[in-house]
Amino acid sequence: MEKIYDFDQIIDRHGTNALKTDALAKRYGNADLIPLWVADMDFATPDFITDALLARMKHPIFGYTQNPPGFYPSIIRWLKEQHQWDVKKEWLSYIPGIVKGIGLAINVFSNEGDKVVIQPPVYHPFRLVPQGNKRQVVYNPLKIGRDHYEMDFVQLEEILKDERCKILILSNPHNPAGVVWSSETLATLADICARHSVLVLSDEIHADMALYDNRHTPFATVSDNAANNSITFGAPSKTFNIAGLVSSFSIVPNDVIRLRFYSWLAANELNEPTIFATIATEAAYTHGRKWLKQLLTYLEGNIAFVEQYFKQNLPKIKVVKPQASFLVWLDCRELDLSHNELVDLFVKKAGLALNDGEMFGPGGEGFMRMNIGTPRNVLERACNAIVFR
Repeated sequence: MEKIYDFDQIIDRHGTNALKTDALAKRYGNADLIPLWVADMDFATPDFITDALLARMKHPIFGYTQNPPGFYPSIIRWLKEQHQWDVKKEWLSYIPGIVKGIGLAINVFSNEGDKVVIQPPVYHPFRLVPQGNKRQVVYNPLKIGRDHYEMDFVQLEEILKDERCKILILSNPHNPAGVVWSSETLATLADICARHSVLVLSDEIHADMALYDNRHTPFATVSDNAANNSITFGAPSKTFNIAGLVSSFSIVPNDVIRLRFYSWLAANELNEPTIFATIATEAAYTHGRKWLKQLLTYLEGNIAFVEQYFKQNLPKIKVVKPQASFLVWLDCRELDLSHNELVDLFVKKAGLALNDGEMFGPGGEGFMRMNIGTPRNVLERACNAIVFR
């Protein structure tokens, strides 16, 4: 009989150094907020992962360790079964985190003063990492379509005429709006970037979390231009709630790009995973399908709850229904509040910790990002706090 996982279980994370709870006082000035901000979930890491970690911990020595023989094959098998992507082992490398991987690639494939293109509103490290590495950030803002965001290819063609543009960072699926980009959109993006010799860094950390029968399309699979002009970053961390184990990897089909990037990683020993990252990854990708199916069903229920709640009780807040991930983009523009007033409403009046939209760059004004990867009882309390503030 199939095991049923309990996503309604409330687990107190206070006192575990969890960023989500234990950084509230520093980040928001109040340690007692309901935390719906940083993008990890409040569900227990599944037992097939913790069992694998505990089995290894029974041995009392944690010395230098080679990769388990099943580590890379588990990634290859998962990508084939989940995303119909045939990845060769030599295309793969461990990286010490996706944001770090983006920073490493920026340093390898561009120079100080070069330009990096991002598509706001988008995950804020896409802006902060290039800026911190003394690159110029150029905006190719997304356009709001009827239901979801669309890429502005006309404006992209214009800004890429500048030969100082060297890299474009893609959020696929998109964070914070939860868009699952179509193969046609990705192919057009690939053609434009290839024509202008702009390398695409595709962050696909939410790839496994497509909802409502949507299917994630890996960027590198849509065309030869995409495969030959990209680095893809992935991880089991969002899917299985193991961000603290740092279990990310990169995929580079092109021989020239791969040699340049991977030789640099190897020279600095940045391609060597920690012992628990490999164990957790192999366990997740070997045993995780049934758990993931139940998780996605629960998340769809959470989204439906939030959507219906606001529709009935506070219709001026519109839910941008995500096609992927456990992050909900709340359109609060009809409240007609300034940025400070909007933050004050959620944080000081309602007692909630969310990410404000301005954090994600142009186009994020008037929005808030809510993490719904939490037990439904917590979501209900949070929604009630907004409505009955």
